[in-house]
Amino acid sequence: MPHVSIVVPAFNTLETLPETVSSLLAQTYTDFEIIVVDDGSTDGTAAWVEAQPDPRVRLFRQVNRGLAGARNGGIIAAEGELIGFCDGDDLWEPEKLAKHVAYLADHPEMGVSYSASLLVDEANRSLGIIQAPRTADVAAHHILLRNPVGNGSAPVIRAATLHDIGYQPKGEARMWYFDENLRQSEDIECWIRIALTTDWGFGGLSEPLTRYRIVSGGLSANLDKQFATWTKMADKVRMIAPEFAKKWLPAAEAYQRRYLARRAVSLGDGKVALRLQMQGYAKSLHPLFFEPRKTISTLGASVVMVLGGKRLIDRALRKAAS
Repeated sequence: MPHVSIVVPAFNTLETLPETVSSLLAQTYTDFEIIVVDDGSTDGTAAWVEAQPDPRVRLFRQVNRGLAGARNGGIIAAEGELIGFCDGDDLWEPEKLAKHVAYLADHPEMGVSYSASLLVDEANRSLGIIQAPRTADVAAHHILLRNPVGNGSAPVIRAATLHDIGYQPKGEARMWYFDENLRQSEDIECWIRIALTTDWGFGGLSEPLTRYRIVSGGLSANLDKQFATWTKMADKVRMIAPEFAKKWLPAAEAYQRRYLARRAVSLGDGKVALRLQMQGYAKSLHPLFFEPRKTISTLGASVVMVLGGKRLIDRALRKAAS
């Protein structure tokens, strides 16, 4: 059996899937399988996967269940002791898997490893922004506030860790590891559940080993739906650990609203960005005290956008991204 299973959720991503799979097949560590989860695609994804000559690439088909459901399907099909995730429009650097395998071998107490990520556009061109996460001494509140894992294509996780938090909802025929009721924030909810209910640790690699694609108009751009889903995730945290939630959720909401505000600025809506931030900082000033540069830069970009001034906006955004 392969040591690592790489789960690739794919829903109508045939335009980018070949590049994704090629980046995985180019890994310097070779003891792996790639499970492409065709989540009800209608663009020929299944036929493309079945035509791949490399026996390490295999297909798992299911009716559309969303990103969380596609990851769950891949976990169920996985045979490896470690499970990595790479969405069907993202990429891995060639040495990523080797470095995660080595890290987890050296740190048996760690259940979740992850790396920094380089943000790229639809054409795989660098946006000049690196998600540089906290890599050590990660506690549950760090995950809730700032999600050091960063994105769903960054982690490589022990299968045992995922099995420790699996559950079977009433009426479901299979196990859930990610909550399929969440169409966003499903990854943060999973990481928090691991941190709050198991003894497994989180540890990161500072190198940008993942290329995370930003697609304009994609799910990440729908601000209202994203916050509504984040709220559902927060409600689950209240159920699991009410005292923890009471202490940390106000600050977490402020960070989430700031994140959405930055997305609003990138989409050209300064008024929405400003409103989101004011709503967040009414809950907590934690971002201002602990990340003043990013917070002030985001506020500045929002105000300038409201007042007009494209050149000043671009300059503020560059500062906010640093």
